[in-house]
Amino acid sequence: MKRILILHTGGTISMSEDETGAVRPDEKNPLLAAGQKLDVPKNVELVVEDFTNLPSPHITVEIMFELKERIKQAKSDGIDCVVITHGTDTLEETAYFLDVTIGDLLPIVLTGAMRSINELGSDGLYNFQSAIRVAACQDAIGQGVLVVMNDEIHSARYVTKTHTTNVATFRTPTLGPVGLVTKSKILFMQELPETTRYDVASIKAMIPIIKAFAGMQGTFFELLEQAVGVDGVVVEALGAGNLPPTTLPSLQNLLNKGMPIVLVSRCFNGIAEPVYDYHGGGVELAQKGVIFCRGINSQKARIKLLIALNADLSKEQLKHFMEE
Repeated sequence: MKRILILHTGGTISMSEDETGAVRPDEKNPLLAAGQKLDVPKNVELVVEDFTNLPSPHITVEIMFELKERIKQAKSDGIDCVVITHGTDTLEETAYFLDVTIGDLLPIVLTGAMRSINELGSDGLYNFQSAIRVAACQDAIGQGVLVVMNDEIHSARYVTKTHTTNVATFRTPTLGPVGLVTKSKILFMQELPETTRYDVASIKAMIPIIKAFAGMQGTFFELLEQAVGVDGVVVEALGAGNLPPTTLPSLQNLLNKGMPIVLVSRCFNGIAEPVYDYHGGGVELAQKGVIFCRGINSQKARIKLLIALNADLSKEQLKHFMEE
C-alpha cells in the first residue's frame, strides 16, 4: 500500500465560477466536496491536507520553502509520494524550487487546472486523478519533480506555462514532455539529465529579472547599482545571449562589485550560449564574467540563483551550478 500525501495549496483547481463569470476561491476546497469521487489505484491510501488556499500569484518563495519542509517531514512519517495541487501562474516555479532542493527525496507531482471546478469542460478533477496515478507509479521514482497536466508528464526543470487560458498551456520547449498518461498506463519516454541539488536552510536574497530590448540603455543596471539589498540579477538577453552595447558599462560596474549576473535567452526555444563575437555579443559577456544559464527560463534561473546564494557556494561552484 502506497501512502500519498495530497497538499492542496489553492489556485483555479480549488475555485468556482459565479453567476457573473468571475472565478474566485471557495471557502471549502471543492475537490473535497461530497460526491467528487476519484478513480485512484487500489493500492493507494490518500492523506489529504489543506496546506494553503491561495491564488498562485500569492505564492512566495517562503511558502515554497514551507512546502519543502512539510514534504521532508512527510517522508520521515512514512509517506511514499506527494501530490500538490497548485495555481498555474507560478506552478512551474514551485515545482522547480522543490526539484532543485529535494527532487530526489521521493516522487513529487504538481498539478492544477485552467478551468474552475464548475465550469463547462473543467479539467481539475481529471488532472488531479492523473497526478495521483503518476505519483503512485513505480517508474516515477528517480524522475525528479514532475508536472502532470492534460495527459502529459513534464519535468519541472523545463516545463512552462505558455497560454493564458488554454487547458494545454503547460509545454516543455524544444524537448517536449517526458511521459504520457494513457487510459491504462503511465509511460515515461525520456531520460532526464542529472540534477545537482542543495537542500538549503534559508532563502534570503533579492534577485530581480531584467528583460533586454532593442535600444536598451544602461539605466536599469545603474538603478540596481544604487539599490540596497540586491544580491544578483537575471537578464533575459536577446537571441542566443546578446545585449545592446550601451548596457555594458553599467553591467560591468555590477560585475566589479562581485554581483552574480545570470543570463538566459528571451526566446521561447533554444539555449543561451556565447556564440557571437561582437561588442555586446555573448562571447564578450562571458569573458566579462556573465554566467550563461542554459535551457531554463528567467523565472527558474532566478529560483536557481536564489538556491545557489543560500547554499554557501564558492564563486566557481556557483558558476558551475548555474551553467549545468
